[in-house]
This record gives sequence, C-alpha cells and structure tokens, in this order.
Amino acid sequence: MPADFDKPPRSPVVLDQAYADPETVRALVRRGGPYWPTIRYVASTTELAAYGGEAKKLSVVPWFRADWAYGEVNVPGAEVILHNPAFIEAAHTVFDAGVVRPLVVYVNAMGPMGAGPAHIDVPAFRGLDRTEYPVTFLHLMHRSGLFESHRVEIATAVSWFYEGARGEFEYWADGVAAPPRRIEAPLDNRAVVGDNEVMFHRVAPIGADAPPMIEDATLGVELVPEEEGSDWVALDEGRELLRYADRDVRISVSWKAEVFADTEAARVREEHLDDLVLEDVVDRLLSDLAAHGTTMAHPTDPLRDEAFLSALNATYPIPAPAA
Repeated sequence: MPADFDKPPRSPVVLDQAYADPETVRALVRRGGPYWPTIRYVASTTELAAYGGEAKKLSVVPWFRADWAYGEVNVPGAEVILHNPAFIEAAHTVFDAGVVRPLVVYVNAMGPMGAGPAHIDVPAFRGLDRTEYPVTFLHLMHRSGLFESHRVEIATAVSWFYEGARGEFEYWADGVAAPPRRIEAPLDNRAVVGDNEVMFHRVAPIGADAPPMIEDATLGVELVPEEEGSDWVALDEGRELLRYADRDVRISVSWKAEVFADTEAARVREEHLDDLVLEDVVDRLLSDLAAHGTTMAHPTDPLRDEAFLSALNATYPIPAPAA
C-alpha cells in the first residue's frame, strides 16, 4: 500500500531557544564554509556532467550548503550543534525514543529567492541509504509504503538565523491534505524538531529585491562571508557575481539523529542484523507493480532503468500538499 501522507506525522516540537549560546553558532556559520550550490549535493556524477561539469556557465539558485558533521564533526566547534541537549531532548519527545544518536549537521545559506518546493527529506532504510543508493530510488521505496518496517526513523531539527524579509518555514504537521503551519519572523535562534522524512515542509519566498538567480556562474561558485565587513559574496574563480547584506542571507542549520525505541532496536541497525538487499527490494516492487496492473521484466540495472523508474513514479506519485 502506498505511503499515506494524508495521515498527520509525529507532532513536531517548536523551540523558541534553539541554542543556549547563539553567538557561538553565528560565529561558526561565518567560518564554516565553503558553501557550495546545492546542485553539487543532489546531482550524480552523470547529472553533473550533463550540466557541463565545473566549467559550463549556468544560472544558479542562491541556495548554498556546507556539511559540518556526518558521524564525526568536520568543522571544529560544531560539537555544540551535534550534541545540543535541546535537540536531543526534543527528539526523545517527538519519537518517544529510548535511544537518540546524533549523526548529521549541515548548514544552508540562502539569498533572496522564490519559494522552495514542498518536500520530505531523504529516507534511509536498514541496508539501503544515500551513502550508496540514489536519493530518487530511496524516495520511491518510501512512497511505495512497502518497506516501513525497515525504515530508519530520523529526527530532524531545523534552526534559523535570519533578520530579513519573509523566508518563513512552512510545514504540514497535520498531513498533506490540511493547510500548512508557519513559523514566521523573527527567525532568530528558533527551531522545529520533527519527522522530516514524513512531514512535508518548505521555505517560503526569501527577501524582496535582489535577483532570484546568480547568473554566469559555474558549479564552482561559492557563497563566502567577507573577512572585512559583514556582507556575503558569491564568488566564482575570484569573480564577484552578487553581493548580499548579512541580514538578507537566510541561515538554516539542520541537525539529524537516528532514533530507536530501545537499545535492541539500535543494535539491529548497527550490527546489520536484518538489512534489506537490493534484489529483494526490486522483487517486492515488481510484485506490487503487478498488483497495480503493471507487469514488467526484472530490470538489469534497476537503479537506472528508465522504464522501471517511470512505472514506480506513476504508481507512487509525489503527493501535492494543500496550500
């Protein structure tokens, strides 16, 4: 049965004080780059080649990202975020979790732009996650509803530092059929902790005046804070393409932790005691496609077979959240 996104997800927790020492986090943001365009994070090597590689000139959405932790901290000082007790406590509450294991910290730096798409974050399953498998395939697995018993529950905290216009956070805490809730300005040292692999969410339009795209850029463009002064600058091989005042750059810090009912559930994950394997996943998907009226041969390359992936997308469409 396809996943039911009309059903409300776990109730999120809103924190009016994300960090006990927000100035430390603000300082980390200014020295925690480089911030790269998000296309570098979501595209495969083949997709990047289709964009023309590093050299081709593009119009780039001013949405940049830096990874600060994945299991281990790779930006000195980011421990204050990875092990933030406020996030850990909220994760215990949202998921009624006995075990919370912080894993990921990344930072988005966004200039003025239109609304982001309503989306859910990339799911993970025991045996299949984004470290080895395409995110599109993982989303299809999730939307199928066939693998919920193996889905790893992940708590996400999204916190903000932003003084500019608009840029609200919209989230469908009551299911996709209901209107979204909104966290509005001031977005300063606030956070929401929830199940973002199930709860649709998006960024509302940011700012009012600056151009929505960075033109004449390559995939090597970076968003960097000035060493002298407070502005942020989009630089591409030393060329200044666009400049933003500090108040116009919307900073969001995302924290993720794997959560488990108890230590035994955590052990199953850590020791790979019941991992899914790709062949079995494909067999189950093919069987479900047949039950929905689509019969096809087992693909030789299921992660890239266009007919197979198209059939999955048609059978398990992306829901359209209510406005």
